[in-house]
Amino acid sequence: MKDRLYGEPHEVIADFIFDERVADVFPDMIQRSVPGYGTIVNMIGTLAAQRVQAGSLCYDLGCSLGAVALAISRGVQGRDCRIIAVDNSPAMLRRARQYLMQMEGAANIQLVCADLQDIRIRSASMVVLNFTLQFIPLARRRSLLQSIYQAMLPGAMLVLSEKIALPSDKAQQLFTEMHHSFKRSQGYSDLEISQKRTALEKVMLPETLSTHKSRLHEVGFTTVEVWFQCFNFVSLLAIK
Repeated sequence: MKDRLYGEPHEVIADFIFDERVADVFPDMIQRSVPGYGTIVNMIGTLAAQRVQAGSLCYDLGCSLGAVALAISRGVQGRDCRIIAVDNSPAMLRRARQYLMQMEGAANIQLVCADLQDIRIRSASMVVLNFTLQFIPLARRRSLLQSIYQAMLPGAMLVLSEKIALPSDKAQQLFTEMHHSFKRSQGYSDLEISQKRTALEKVMLPETLSTHKSRLHEVGFTTVEVWFQCFNFVSLLAIK
């Protein structure tokens, strides 16, 4: 279904939430809003094939409709691994269940409706936060990453994808303009771009790349590198 949620003027623009309306259009919304999203998901499957240990657990935290969980599952076929896919939106998980039921390679995916802070991670050789941390309150981000690190196996991998803030106003303006140009090329109007930006500004709080990298090192990760970037969207690998 095509995303037209902000296609008409709204007198009051409510904060963005992952409700039924968003779940209905999410595949279209994410592909047309995040440059390189499909590449990131596919390559997470490739990374899983390379790094995930047999008999371990993998976690897709903030799984939305389960695309990352499915990519991991397909990447680790034959390794007796289980993928725990977590989201706090019942609407998104209902859609995820319908989606995964139609897909081959999804039998080892367990969907869990919960707050990420309430999940007890264990024996993890791969954890993915794919555009998830940016929706977590700033004060809770370090403790979440710390708990993830402590539950990971030696040599395990964290994939962290985020929209980032730029360190200077000039760079921020440039990257914002490039992103908006991308969205126009995907068929979004200026009205849609503006209204969605307003809906997100209080609930999605980007940080700079240096902030992300420093925090990952602080909680214990030894290797932290950017493996993908397009405009102000990046994905990092952090190795324990």
